[in-house]
Amino acid sequence: MMNHAVELQALQRIADLEGPLAAVERGLAALGASLSEHDGAAVEQRASELHAALASAVEHFARAAREGGVPPQMRRRLALASRRVAAQREVLARATASLDRAIDVLLPSALPPSVYGPGGSTPRRSLSGSLQA
Repeated sequence: MMNHAVELQALQRIADLEGPLAAVERGLAALGASLSEHDGAAVEQRASELHAALASAVEHFARAAREGGVPPQMRRRLALASRRVAAQREVLARATASLDRAIDVLLPSALPPSVYGPGGSTPRRSLSGSLQA
């Protein structure tokens, strides 16, 4: 059985971590909404706000870890937030790759064809005049 002072300390640690973690959770929700609305300016703003909230949360959680540990329920919420960050990062990476492919199709490279083919060999012309690798 925990004594009263230890219980109060655990409750205080939860209270100290609640604000920074809630800010991260709100930041993730706001960034998700901006991403779904395809609002580039809002995404940039929300990402910046989320970055600041994450930095603050890391500082608070590190302090709590040094001063006696992070309560399990706060650790679970932080892990969930971390998974949400990873998921949003994956969504952005996929969207970026898709956009890059679309740009490559719509705006072909202005560079002249290379002297060597993909395998390092020199492309050669067929009898019909077309290039062969």
